[in-house]
Amino acid sequence: MANVVLRRAFVTGAALSIVLLAAGCGTPPWEEDAAAPTPASSRSAVAPTPVPNDLSGGSTQRELEAGAVVATVDYWSSLDMGEWTADALKPLEISMTTTITPADGQKVFLQRARMVAVPGTPAGDLAPLDAQTDAATVSPGYLVLSPYSYSQTFTVGALPEEATFVTLRLEYDFLVQATPTSSDYAKQTVTDVLTVALAR
Repeated sequence: MANVVLRRAFVTGAALSIVLLAAGCGTPPWEEDAAAPTPASSRSAVAPTPVPNDLSGGSTQRELEAGAVVATVDYWSSLDMGEWTADALKPLEISMTTTITPADGQKVFLQRARMVAVPGTPAGDLAPLDAQTDAATVSPGYLVLSPYSYSQTFTVGALPEEATFVTLRLEYDFLVQATPTSSDYAKQTVTDVLTVALAR
């Protein structure tokens, strides 16, 4: 009789051990941290791509070639670049002189200067603003052969709020005398592009 009791106790204890083992199945404590999702705050954030800014130093100078003509153009703004916000009126100052090679005495005239401002975002360009044009009011144009120079101010108007930069597309049309005494002219056109970051 004692042997029977002992066997039953052994069977009952074994069954209890199986139940306890089954209840313990699952992710071990040392693997729980690895299995848990990483909190959003600890994930590395992707930094936005910086916008290039041709006027970040306050001004820039370009040399543009149009055939035998080389135009040296200085760009700057009377408005601090920290105030070039989307809704501000943003002046772009331009000063230009030209040289010609060979310098045989013929003159160079600027017939037309034109600027188109195109706002942009990282996703692409937005609708451009209306073109601004300064057409010469004298014939054959404004004398720009050094030491004579051309100065102009174009104003970039209000841009869409989502714009992060503005691309300024500039075009200059020159008339070059065929000879120093000629009334015949050759037309040369050069283009330039400035990218300016907008302040927030």
